[in-house]
Amino acid sequence: MSTASASLTIAGLGVDVVYKNIKHLHISVYPPVGRVRVAAPDRTDEDTIRLAVVQRLPWIKRQREQLQNAARQTKREMLSGETHYVWGQRYRLDASRTSGNYSVAPRGNTLWVVTPKGSDPDTRKAALDRWYRRQLKAAVPDLLAKWEPVIGVEAERFVVRRMKTKWGSCVTDARTIWLNLELAKKNPRCLEYVVVHELIHLLERGHGERFVSLMDQFLPDWRARRDELNEAPLADEDWA
Repeated sequence: MSTASASLTIAGLGVDVVYKNIKHLHISVYPPVGRVRVAAPDRTDEDTIRLAVVQRLPWIKRQREQLQNAARQTKREMLSGETHYVWGQRYRLDASRTSGNYSVAPRGNTLWVVTPKGSDPDTRKAALDRWYRRQLKAAVPDLLAKWEPVIGVEAERFVVRRMKTKWGSCVTDARTIWLNLELAKKNPRCLEYVVVHELIHLLERGHGERFVSLMDQFLPDWRARRDELNEAPLADEDWA
């Protein structure tokens, strides 16, 4: 069981450190953007962790490069048969139907994307992205209403946008939370984790001990949710 955690910057990389009742130190690189995580035995000093990461830098960089290349290679073609995700559930895309209007509807195991006749993949993708945006915007207000009074903060507004390297961000001066559009594809538990994470930044800007303590206080299983988010499927796949 994890007993404590910390965040370090080593050779320009953000590194999450989790201290556990284990014998050996382990370094992992997680999708989608190559987050580096160190599982270290209890009472391991920071210098030992830094040295271990520096020694593994070539391997870490190769892993990060592979993840980033994989992400670039998984471009959606928006063709029937692809796999897409809605709130963590896997659907097979069916883009065969046409209509004078745009519509998106998950039914059974199928995600129906209906667009006007002659629409190209970019048009279908834009229609799906607009639908994802509406789904996310509809889900966030309830989470804010739930967590703002618990944490004792209030965000002035939230913004949904596509981000390449972050699931969320908090502009503390403007009290604004930014959320990655991709969160509409993940388990709702992951969205809740990101919302709580960003709200806590209104109390603590950094990711140091106080931030970790607040996360532990308000959302004790946040590490499991974070790992679930970062280990979720990255992109589409073909159905056999």
